[in-house]
Amino acid sequence: MTGAQGRISSLEGPVLHAVSDQVFRVNEAVLVGARELLGEVLRIQGRHFVVQVYEDTTGLRPGDGLTGTGRALSVRLGPALLGGIFDGLLRPLAGTGRPWVLPGMRTGGAASFRFEPRLTEGASVTGGEILGEVTGGNGKPQRCLIPPGVAGRLERLVPAGEYRDDEPLCAVAPTAGEAVAVAMRHAWPVRRPRPLARRLPAATPMLTGQRLIDSLFPVAHGSSAAMPGGFGTGKTILQQSIAKWCDADVIVYVGCGERGNEMTEVLREFPELEDPRSGRPLSERSVIIANTSNMPVAAREASIYTGVTVAEYFRDQGLHVALMADSTSRWAEALREIGGRLGDLPAEAGYPAYLGTRQAEFYERAARGLTLSGEEGSVTLIGAVSPPGGDLSEPVTLHTQRNVRCFWPLDRDRARARFYPAIDPLSAYAEDARLLDEWWRDQGDPEHPARRQRFLTLLEDESRLARMARIVGKNALPAGEQLTLVCARLVNEAFLRQSAFSEVDCYASPRRQIAMMAVLDHFVAVARQALQGGATIEAIEGQPVLRRLRRMGEEIGEDRLEGYDALRAEIGHAFAELAAPPVEGEAAEREG
Repeated sequence: MTGAQGRISSLEGPVLHAVSDQVFRVNEAVLVGARELLGEVLRIQGRHFVVQVYEDTTGLRPGDGLTGTGRALSVRLGPALLGGIFDGLLRPLAGTGRPWVLPGMRTGGAASFRFEPRLTEGASVTGGEILGEVTGGNGKPQRCLIPPGVAGRLERLVPAGEYRDDEPLCAVAPTAGEAVAVAMRHAWPVRRPRPLARRLPAATPMLTGQRLIDSLFPVAHGSSAAMPGGFGTGKTILQQSIAKWCDADVIVYVGCGERGNEMTEVLREFPELEDPRSGRPLSERSVIIANTSNMPVAAREASIYTGVTVAEYFRDQGLHVALMADSTSRWAEALREIGGRLGDLPAEAGYPAYLGTRQAEFYERAARGLTLSGEEGSVTLIGAVSPPGGDLSEPVTLHTQRNVRCFWPLDRDRARARFYPAIDPLSAYAEDARLLDEWWRDQGDPEHPARRQRFLTLLEDESRLARMARIVGKNALPAGEQLTLVCARLVNEAFLRQSAFSEVDCYASPRRQIAMMAVLDHFVAVARQALQGGATIEAIEGQPVLRRLRRMGEEIGEDRLEGYDALRAEIGHAFAELAAPPVEGEAAEREG
């Protein structure tokens, strides 16, 4: 190693102070001690500088040496990532034959892939261009990219065949300077966003199959969402459901600072989840980054950036990527701990003053755009937040809410009532909703924006009336307000509640969601007409069709969408009978 040399002067946990007469740079990666532990330069003041170490510093002492690498903290991106499980520094946790990551370990061994070139020797290439197609053992095709920032004439391109991912496939000769060897994998700094040719506005929703999200609070491809909720509110189950059913091409799951037993459950269940697209394990199109609470705290802080860098790498191949971060609260706690060791001035709840800036930098990397190769790709960020005691007014939640476009707070009372997903529709919002109205119209539902607003208004009225009913009693309310409670309860039970463990109800396509909303909207309109026509609340609540409506998610699946038309006709028939005048015998009996 020929980088700058330094010596440790003092250390405290993962933070050490060093001194050197040679040149180091801020954010430069360094190798510390005899085991070459990975670290990063945070501050420089004259000959003295501060280093954050991403591995266990046990055994280090003042006087030990460290060496600069001359480059920023980076990870290696390549085809071997897909289907893998890694730590926060993108070192493999599975398939290495070792039960743990060894100190100073960088990457796993080289893997072999089939390479089919797209370009020819002598061609002029630029960064981000697609060099060729790569196919691995699972048969999933990927693309080999010219690294961003590399441009010139293509030389020494290998023919089609099987090669290791660290083996040079070609050389790119710039106009001036030495040729750059290009392999299937390349390094990229985790704190630097990968470039896009052009950002694009939101146009299509990232469909999750969850009715409450897709129809009421949708997230667009390339957007961002937050999912705050206390312990036991169903964050992990909801994230797994989204990961399984969303229409993203690649899933990146970051377990940041979670308890080891919870992360073990995710690592065990993810490979067992079936990909509805292919029928094969979902893990084959997933990348899992696991950084549990007992791993070095500095690596927890880096894991978020590692995850979004991996997501951007697949985005640059022209793919739609969904990143699930669970949880960003643990990431913020890592910032607080490291900030305390660095002597940063604490702000609210002890978090460093730059917490909001760091969160903004992370969520800003969500994007839909044209890649450098001219294709469309996106990264959608969904961050789970674990506020202490479920307090949504704490700093991490508030900063997150300012930086995301969709907010899905999980309500503890709904979770206790076994109402899943436990998203509170009165506190949730989605700025992407109005941008996606045209998409719903293209799906054959021009009424969707108005119907969505009617549903939200109905739920808001229910909240207000429920408070009044607790004071004066439900029967003391006017009949119209009692009907509002009946209709709102029906919308909650028939549409918003959805079982992740039901083979029929776990997923709802856009067509099915449109049909369900139309049926419920029709019921509300007809019931109000019946009430105005003289029907009683008791008669409306006693209609047998109500049970069918509550159970339609379980009883009418994707292969029987015509069943919703039949249900709509049944509603019309039931209320037609309700409004029909009684025959003479019935009238005499009532008068008697």
